[in-house]
Amino acid sequence: MEILKEISKLLSGVREKKPLIHNITNYVTVNDCANIILALGGSPVMADDIDEVEEMTSIASSLVINIGTLNSRTIEPMIRAGKKANEAGIPVIFDPVGIGATTLRTKTAERLINEVKFSVIRGNMSEIKILAGIDARIKGVDSTEGTHGGEEIALSLAMRLGSVIAITGAKDIISDGKRLCTIENGHKMLSMVTGTGCMSTCLIGTYSGVTNDYYLSAAAGILTMGLAGEKAYKSLRKGEGTGTFRMRLFDSIYNLSEGDIMEGGRVYEKQD
Repeated sequence: MEILKEISKLLSGVREKKPLIHNITNYVTVNDCANIILALGGSPVMADDIDEVEEMTSIASSLVINIGTLNSRTIEPMIRAGKKANEAGIPVIFDPVGIGATTLRTKTAERLINEVKFSVIRGNMSEIKILAGIDARIKGVDSTEGTHGGEEIALSLAMRLGSVIAITGAKDIISDGKRLCTIENGHKMLSMVTGTGCMSTCLIGTYSGVTNDYYLSAAAGILTMGLAGEKAYKSLRKGEGTGTFRMRLFDSIYNLSEGDIMEGGRVYEKQD
């Protein structure tokens, strides 16, 4: 498939260029996010102080904003970094973790979308539905929604916001408002390890640092996590569980090859 060839090229591009990825992310998953970027071949930096975010963003290849552990101190730095990235033509990737769970999260996400142009927005079905103005159920930061109707939501929201929309779940859905694909890689154990969604967003950010096609970088990041989840699960022996699985996610991404993508990728593009 052509899209798998293009994703394979992006993997090579990341490892050749080692893009600097600036993350303003949550402290539950910050270490894993840094290590997943390194495993793929990028270079992570985590800087959220208001006195340095603009300067750090200006030298980055992409910016990832994640509101997982939202607090009032980091809201303004997120806005300033996002605006600086927009001015410099640097892609911004947004992870609206837990939007809808509290008023602060919802209002902050709305403000970010109003003031910052995002290249990619990645969330679970509940989060994307809430961004689209559709009633959805959410449990803390976890989705309780299936992916029914997700393709139409992704297409329409992408057109409205001018951003690539990536919905992750049992079946992943990505659209830029014109193109749409679904991805059927992954394993249910990914949902049993905290931070796999955040890490997926960071993988998208890393791929976005080496291309201007953010539909493709979104698909690449999500496919990479799905393939790594499958490989990590298959490696488990009797008596090993989520701790070993988490560790082997990093190994699987570090060892991911173009051949793995071509042979194992289950990406299906929808034709007009």
